[in-house]
Amino acid sequence: MSLQVLWGFLAAHPTKLINLLALLLTCPGGLLLHSARRREAETREMLALEDVLVDAFDLRVPRYFYILGFSCLAMALLLSWLSTWV
Repeated sequence: MSLQVLWGFLAAHPTKLINLLALLLTCPGGLLLHSARRREAETREMLALEDVLVDAFDLRVPRYFYILGFSCLAMALLLSWLSTWV
């Protein structure tokens, strides 16, 4: 019975479903951006304290996190804009 109510709600309000999907995409995107910022700060702190070479892995990972985070936020923005046309 509850599945029918849920399906009826989604059929009546498709824009809310699209906005919910956009919201679910923004959460991982924001977490990835926060994680990249924190990892970059830790790498800079390690460079400032010690005179060691940083692995290429430590330099590449924040860049990939930034790319993934911003792409999640861009997809969420596009979905949100799409919901205004529906």
